Order: sequence, then structure tokens, then C-alpha cells
Amino acid sequence: MSNKDLLDNIKKLREMTGVGFKDCKIALDESKGDLEKSVEFLRKKGIAKASKKMNRTAAEGLALVKEQGGEIALIEINSETDFVAKNQDFINFCKELSDINFISKGNLDLISQSKMKNSSTVEENLVNLIAKIGEKISIRRTHFFDNSSGSNHFYVHSSLEKNVGKIISVVKLKGLKKGEDNEFGVKIAMHIAASNPLAIDKDGIDKKIVDKELEIIKAEITNSGKPLEMAEKISKGKLSKFLNDNSLLNQIWIMDPKKKVADVLKEKSSKNDIKILDFMRFKVGEGV
Repeated sequence: MSNKDLLDNIKKLREMTGVGFKDCKIALDESKGDLEKSVEFLRKKGIAKASKKMNRTAAEGLALVKEQGGEIALIEINSETDFVAKNQDFINFCKELSDINFISKGNLDLISQSKMKNSSTVEENLVNLIAKIGEKISIRRTHFFDNSSGSNHFYVHSSLEKNVGKIISVVKLKGLKKGEDNEFGVKIAMHIAASNPLAIDKDGIDKKIVDKELEIIKAEITNSGKPLEMAEKISKGKLSKFLNDNSLLNQIWIMDPKKKVADVLKEKSSKNDIKILDFMRFKVGEGV
């Protein structure tokens, strides 16, 4: 790795973790330049804490949502820079793609072969747009919510225009009648956008994520020099907090820190129990 590449990676790692230059260099040396492993190394040393900064990514683009007849389709299209994400040709392409995504019910294979208004396929238009703008553009992911079983509600954060933004969340609720109290559904979607849960409840969180977090917690405590018995007890408490912080029902309600999401649902329920059946959150570039 050249000195320039090393300095660039140190800068990125500092932005991700808030850790000083020297420790970032040590972490990169230990991890052979791998940024993700460097973050993990620093967390195990107890130097860096899990934070929203770790989710930062250079990927740009737009997320779009289309709702019709109670059904909702989500799509994310990535560009390399935010400058391109504001380009009107790119925005127009994304908006037409959002309509096609809804018709295709989120099927990426169908989308790429679908015809656009100019009679060329999405795939052909994508190639032409890349050639015109001179930057890589990719259709990253989609999700479709049908109107069976419950009602769908969405929220757009950092909205650039109607149904276009940087973060979009959708939630499917059971127990609300069709068209009834959409405001409450939007509030739940808003909470999801802000709090980024991994699953509806603790049991829904991927075991690999839980095991990795426990490994990091134990390593951090061991490196702090605490006795083994104490380390086991502390790690259980920290893991419990991690599960609560990342499961939707156990998260602190963003509009009232004295309540959890589960409490708000219980208060809102009358004759029918209101339940969260599904949710999805798209943040542009996250995880790329």
C-alpha cells in the first residue's frame, strides 16, 4: 500500500470511528488495510464505540417510493457522487424507474427488461445514461409491500421532492382499518427511519450479527483487564442492551423517551391489537 493510500484509509477510518491518527494506523497495519476489520480491531480494544459514523459510505444516489391502492414499492438507485444524484436526467430516470418498479412488484429481472417511455429497455437506458453522465450508476435494491394482511405506511426523510429522498421507511401494520389513522402509521415509519432497527423483536435479529457483537463485547471487556467472572456478567448486560436498542418493539419511542414502541402500540390498540407485521428501511448507500 502506498503512503497516499495509507493516509487516505487513515482519514476514512478516523471519520468512521473518531479515533486518533496513531491508533488508526496501528489498526490498519494489523488488519492489512481492511477498513471493516480495522473498525472491529479498534472496537475490541475499547477505543472505538459502535456509532452511526461507522455506517458512512461514499455511495450516493436516491431512494424512491410509490404507493397505489394500499401497495407500496421501494427502490434505491446509486450513483458515485451526490452531484450526479442532483442531475435532472438522473432524477427523471429514477422517477420513471420507480413507476416500473411498482408495476414489476420489485422484481429486478423484470425491471431491467421493461420498456421505458422512449421504447428502449431499462437496461439500455441505464447504459446510455452512464455514457452520458460518465459515472457508474446501478439499480441496487427493491422491495414490494402488497396490501394483504395489513395496511402499509411510509415516511421519506431528507425529501428532495415528493416520494424521493435519501432515507425511506415503510411499515405494515395489522389492526388499523384501511385508510384509518394513517398518521399513526407514518409516525411508526418515521421512528424506523430515525432508529434503524434490525428486526421487529429480539428473536428476529440475525444470529450472526448477535454472535459477532458478543465477540466484540467480550474482547473489549477482556482487554480492559476485568476479571473473567465480571466480564461474563458485563457482557450479558451489554448484549441485552444491544438487542433492545436494535429490536423495533424494544426501542425507545422517538417522540417520548419514557415509552417503548411496544408501549405505544398497546396504548393505541382498542378492539383489535395493533401489530407490526413487517418493515423496511432504505438509506442511500448504507452497507455498500
